[in-house]
Amino acid sequence: MGAALGGYAGDALPIARAISQVCDRLITHPNVLNGAQLYYPIPNALYVEGYALDRFAQGDWGLTPVGNNAIGLILDQGIEEDLRWRHLQVADGARATLGLTLTDYVVTDEPLGVELRLSDSGTSWGTIANPESLLRAADKLLTQTQAQAIAVIARFPDDVGTQVLADYRHGHGVDPLAGAEAVISHLIVRQFQVPCAHAPALSPLPLDPDISPRSAAEELGYTFLPCVLMGLSRAPHYQRFPNAQGQTLWSRDVNAVVVPASACGGSALMSFSQSSARIIAVENNSTQLEVYGEDLGISVVRVNSYLEAIGVLCADRAGINLDCFQPDFPLLHRLP
Repeated sequence: MGAALGGYAGDALPIARAISQVCDRLITHPNVLNGAQLYYPIPNALYVEGYALDRFAQGDWGLTPVGNNAIGLILDQGIEEDLRWRHLQVADGARATLGLTLTDYVVTDEPLGVELRLSDSGTSWGTIANPESLLRAADKLLTQTQAQAIAVIARFPDDVGTQVLADYRHGHGVDPLAGAEAVISHLIVRQFQVPCAHAPALSPLPLDPDISPRSAAEELGYTFLPCVLMGLSRAPHYQRFPNAQGQTLWSRDVNAVVVPASACGGSALMSFSQSSARIIAVENNSTQLEVYGEDLGISVVRVNSYLEAIGVLCADRAGINLDCFQPDFPLLHRLP
């Protein structure tokens, strides 16, 4: 959706790191934490796929933190042999160097056939020609191995030379891959209720000395898989029984939601707007959506920046009334 902050290659990681210091638990989307070859372990962050976030916000699913997941790999049959080996070497490197647990992998029985699209609003989305092949591969992993989370590597179109890709690489515009990636992970999470994230398989791009720092993490190697494996290794399990106790978190446990001010129309935000959670809307994180809380009758606390949002979270944590930070402090009034 073209977020000015968080719409690129893990460029919201510094924001997530800062917010994690003023809360007990930070629940966030993989795209916030994924930086291609780069990642940063945040001990109290929960890495939750978008469909699962929606179900969590609705109160249907809980999130149970875990220490280590066995990750199963699905590779698209459409990936060329050399590119497939690059991804398998990343997986082996993650096992040997990071100590992650991976199961045997599966290759889809048909090419997935990913196609990229842009909506009229300017947000990215996409289609998959053979979704049943993806689901068969996931079912095989889950029934024949001990996989607790799934990483998908699909062959994406090489759109070298397109204006959309050029804009993204230079730090403005929309991530052309993210919408199609969401379709892939949604399919698996909805069908199997396990953590899932996606890494696109692409041919290396030609060198461009003017790449934006926000996009630069995607220029460092042959794959985007390292951050996905790291995130999935500790992704929480999804609990579907609301009476479950222990460490499982439910939507009622959420005290605050931080969102771009112009991105208030999503399913999760609409669900949280019916709860007691404080919704903090960040104005300087512009998006393509232009959907504001006030337009939907949602009560939000407007702040200019994520630094100011962190201040609101600190005040909430300390139990301080936000009116104290205004120069014109209101008087109490006698009830009639």
